[in-house]
Amino acid sequence: MPAIVRPTSRQLLEDLCGKRIVVLDGAMGTMIQQLHLTEADYRGSLLADHPRPLMGCNDLLSLTRPQSIEEIHVAFLQAGADIISTNTFNANRISLADYGLADRAGPINLAAVACARRAIGNLDASGDNRPRLVAGSIGPTNRTASLSPDVNDPGYRAVSFDELAAAYHEQVSALLEGGVDILLPETTFDTLNLKACLFAIGQCFDERDVRLPVMASVTISDRSGRTLSGQTLEAFVISVSHAELFSLGINCALGPAMMRPYVEELSQLTPLRTIRYPTAGLPNEFGGYDETPEEMARVLGEMAAAGWLNIVGGCCGTTPAHLRAIA
Repeated sequence: MPAIVRPTSRQLLEDLCGKRIVVLDGAMGTMIQQLHLTEADYRGSLLADHPRPLMGCNDLLSLTRPQSIEEIHVAFLQAGADIISTNTFNANRISLADYGLADRAGPINLAAVACARRAIGNLDASGDNRPRLVAGSIGPTNRTASLSPDVNDPGYRAVSFDELAAAYHEQVSALLEGGVDILLPETTFDTLNLKACLFAIGQCFDERDVRLPVMASVTISDRSGRTLSGQTLEAFVISVSHAELFSLGINCALGPAMMRPYVEELSQLTPLRTIRYPTAGLPNEFGGYDETPEEMARVLGEMAAAGWLNIVGGCCGTTPAHLRAIA
């Protein structure tokens, strides 16, 4: 039996990319920070008696404050986003274990997809029914499979490939069950982590007899043009060339201007569509981001005019104002 292809995902994304540059949303974390939530807000009634602090676990808010997450999605959609990414960047059992929430990974992912779907549904009901898609955000976890966290024991690893693959399998299964249109493994700092994720995605696709577009994105950690685990951009592209990807890109890291040479390089290295969603410049001494919507839009516009981009959006520090200017 041939794999099922959802008509509202791959074909719609193909059609959009064939007509113009597609717009991804901006920074969920930045928008959550602007809400100035308290520990009680993160807990809600659901986890009022949880034994560990939960403040900062943004993924949890899809369960405890779903209206807030939904409103953030709506703001990005109204700013011009064609694709909104779920509030699930750390919604895997490895990252959630820091909060004592490892066993909540499934429900958190399901709730996050529901928030995104409701946001689109609300705009559809208002008459604004242009095509929109939901991408399941899959972060790199908070561990690395290639490097040792102990300088005195370079052979030690805090996580194994199998552990990563199992955590990703759980997350991807929930995202697919929730009804995402796209899978977005993003902010890759260690390609071995991403390979575990792609392995898990392939397993889930086979188990469910489904194929969705997969948009993978790497982060370049400094001006050497390498990932945190030491790979060049060319080495990264080769390392994931076995995978069936819809697009390959760069996100986070150095801001749009300093990332220009790497965006150009990537466009020449891969036959795939390219995606770019940078931070709003480098963080300042207070951890904020100072690049204006107009500055970001100008640099990304130049990259688009050069033919280096197919999908574009914003990462840390980007708000609906940034996205509106970019769109």
